[in-house]
Amino acid sequence: MWEEGRWSGSRVTRFSVFACIVLVAVDLGVSAELGRIFDIGFMVLCVAIALAIRPQDFFHVGVLPPMLLLGLCLLLSVVDRGAIAPKGDSLIQAVVSGLAHHSGPLLVGYGLALVVLAIRARVIRRHRAGADYSNLEASPAPYRVTSAAPEVKSTTVVGSEPDSPSMTASNS
Repeated sequence: MWEEGRWSGSRVTRFSVFACIVLVAVDLGVSAELGRIFDIGFMVLCVAIALAIRPQDFFHVGVLPPMLLLGLCLLLSVVDRGAIAPKGDSLIQAVVSGLAHHSGPLLVGYGLALVVLAIRARVIRRHRAGADYSNLEASPAPYRVTSAAPEVKSTTVVGSEPDSPSMTASNS
């Protein structure tokens, strides 16, 4: 499960934006403002994209959840300010209000996504390290053979000659 993510960063980003728009539409269809449906869906989405991304694009998921929520708050403050803040708030106040009201689900979803990415990175690193030391399952395990021909033994005699501090004699 930890090694199966195959989606590119751009595909995960497109999917996340689409899923968040669907979550916003469903939640606003049920009530007049963003609530629990969006919050729970956002947390589940954060874990899902962390599992779906390919290892080369982990950075995308590492920065996507906060940017996604910021973009949604900005979009909603322009389109339907009452969904995330009081209608009398300015654009900036509405964005900050939306981020503040959904900071808990952002923190939980972002934390879970980062934990999933860390677990995936560790599993992938261990798998790759194990692959360096063994062949395919059908192949025999590698082994090492060392040989020296002819067998050589050497003996060092220290101080046997006055001019030479040591002398080596080899026997075959």
